[in-house]
Amino acid sequence: MVERLVPDGLWELFQRVVPGAPSRPQGGGRRRYGDREVLAAIIFVATTGCTWAQVPPVFGPSGATAHRRFTQWSRARVWAKLRRLVLDGLGARGELDWSRCAIDSVTMRAMKGDLTGPNPVDRGKKGSKIHLITERTGPPLSVGISGANVHDSQALEPLVRGIPPVRSRRGPRRRKPAKLHGDKGYDYAHLRKRLRERGIRHRIARKGIESSQRPGRHRWTIERTMARLAGCRRLHRRYERKAEHFLAFTSIACTLIYYRRLTN
Repeated sequence: MVERLVPDGLWELFQRVVPGAPSRPQGGGRRRYGDREVLAAIIFVATTGCTWAQVPPVFGPSGATAHRRFTQWSRARVWAKLRRLVLDGLGARGELDWSRCAIDSVTMRAMKGDLTGPNPVDRGKKGSKIHLITERTGPPLSVGISGANVHDSQALEPLVRGIPPVRSRRGPRRRKPAKLHGDKGYDYAHLRKRLRERGIRHRIARKGIESSQRPGRHRWTIERTMARLAGCRRLHRRYERKAEHFLAFTSIACTLIYYRRLTN
């Protein structure tokens, strides 16, 4: 079970970003479970959507231990670092297409916590949004979260700035797409200006002038990516009180998408 959820390649990458284990006090104490077993338990929670208390004993560590380690690693930004490592692996192999990128968001209900808000399309019920920029074939380049009442347009600039410098097959690292596609939610003059200033061409559907179907010819890949994120059942509904924990599960889901492609 552990080897299936955390294959050797993913484990080698994880060892490069995980903090070292604290030294044990003299005189012994309870045995510390290995990071690989704990990581497998965390991925099990992310993919199945179960609670921490439902982590099966086959992994070794209890749900409380897995949650405690998950909190520590989230605070150390381990998940974002791991996501960048796998993204670098794709870039080094020349499997990232920066010619066309797309931006969009997906909303889910939230039980509690910060960065939540009333969802205007769900009778005002509390929710959160996941904002994404994906490259032409689907892998997410930049990820962010917000309350459900935050307009999509407000996420464009932070997402563009959040694209990390990614390795290329040849030449320097890259962090700027050639063109960015978006729907009518991003149809604002100041956003077009910001993209032009960064040297990014834009293809954003204009309100009252054109339908979203034509730009949708290139945006279907981000819809597919959102469907793949739904494979991480922990993202179907937000249960995390802390926004950094919800963002951590989003990063784990993106990493799994990257890694499957990296090993294919």
